Amino acid sequence: MAMPKLEAPLLFFFFFFFVFVFLLAPTPSRAETFGPPLVSPVQKDPSTLQYIITAYLRSPEEPTKLFLDLGGSYFWINCDDYNSSTYRHIPCTTLLDEFVGCFACLMNCRDSTPNCGDSVCVLKPENPFDPTSSDNSNQYAPALVDYFSMLTLDNTGSIGGLSSSSPFTFIFSCAYKENLRGLAGGVTGSAGLGRSRISIPVQASTIFHYPRYFALCLSGSKTRPGAAFIGTKGPYKFGRGIDLSKSLVYTPLLLNPVGKYSYPDLKKPSDEYFIGVSSIKVHGKVVALNRSLLAIDSGNGSGGTKLSTVVPFTQLATSIYKAVTEAFVKAAASSPFNLTAAKPAQPFSVCYPARNVKTTRDGPTVPAIELVMHRNDVVWKILGSNSMVRVAMKGGDDVLCLGFVDAGVKPRTSIFAGDPSIVIGGYQMEDNFLQFDLESMRLGFSSSVLSRGTNCASFKFAAKRG
Repeated sequence: MAMPKLEAPLLFFFFFFFVFVFLLAPTPSRAETFGPPLVSPVQKDPSTLQYIITAYLRSPEEPTKLFLDLGGSYFWINCDDYNSSTYRHIPCTTLLDEFVGCFACLMNCRDSTPNCGDSVCVLKPENPFDPTSSDNSNQYAPALVDYFSMLTLDNTGSIGGLSSSSPFTFIFSCAYKENLRGLAGGVTGSAGLGRSRISIPVQASTIFHYPRYFALCLSGSKTRPGAAFIGTKGPYKFGRGIDLSKSLVYTPLLLNPVGKYSYPDLKKPSDEYFIGVSSIKVHGKVVALNRSLLAIDSGNGSGGTKLSTVVPFTQLATSIYKAVTEAFVKAAASSPFNLTAAKPAQPFSVCYPARNVKTTRDGPTVPAIELVMHRNDVVWKILGSNSMVRVAMKGGDDVLCLGFVDAGVKPRTSIFAGDPSIVIGGYQMEDNFLQFDLESMRLGFSSSVLSRGTNCASFKFAAKRG
């Protein structure tokens, strides 16, 4: 059962305390941390290809499965059956309301439930897998504060320790059961890791005085999870004690000035993560393409390269897709590969008989695809383990397909904001270590860690919580 409403004086004290915590807390890099950094297994759902983390919400705390949305603005959870003794709504017309960036104010909802309140702040829980979510009459829901915790990282940087509840509460959005359409079974919300003030890593940094860093190592294993880290620069020790922070090269994280909540007379920056790809190479040769597509248009935010856990495979604008696939087919047909294309397997257009492709620890032996960043010596190399997808053909042999798709013509996320030219999807990030440095606004990336004799499934988590 939800707690009854607080008396007015205590209510205002409660929320102005949170304003103080969020707005006046010391800069994370200059403050001492309150506790060990946070870590969560990242499990890939085999049917939806979505990545799922586990957090602990409510009082008493309960494990909660959340879709890992790399560019999401905040986290939200279905509150239709949310029971907690400690949740509170955020009242409108307060400093915290302004800080959160509430969309509107819910009025005259008198029921004592998380999804109802009078004069309370509302947010917009968005499900990228439900095409009807933007038209849903329940697209807005109250914002709450409540307890939030995750597993913690011990001082060796290699073992997920015991969970501990946060001494402060986190801000998140409620949602309704309808908002869960298209999400993996058992998932009850979405964990936003984007650039907003109330994304999970930014809130954790502010509350716990963590360094403003988080890292992802998505697993390429069908059964074993990868890991997500919040609030630490490293070390990040995986199988055989390998610290993957030692293998990183860095490129700037770019700000797209036109996000999905922009309007013609009001531009709002995107909360998603963009990087500056300057050219693409296949088998060492630069692919001829319209490079203007690789830059972000300051007028409508179109173009550029976005990182996303929403799309399972990297999407390329049609002209880029055509140029890259043609270069790949040509290189694959040459020595030393000598590969002849087979019948396509949707959604892929370039496939080869699996029996004809040699395999090493880096995956299938095929032409490497290189994303050249802001300098020619800063390169994200995509080898066969991340470029080729195995597809079982009905009544025929298995094929290995180039795991890139034509973005084509698709619904716009906003009528006022353009689409990126490249969206790097989850499959291309698997068994790659990615560190998001939100203090210096840069991305550290490793390319495939398989070449270092480890993988993202080799991180050792505690067997159980204490």
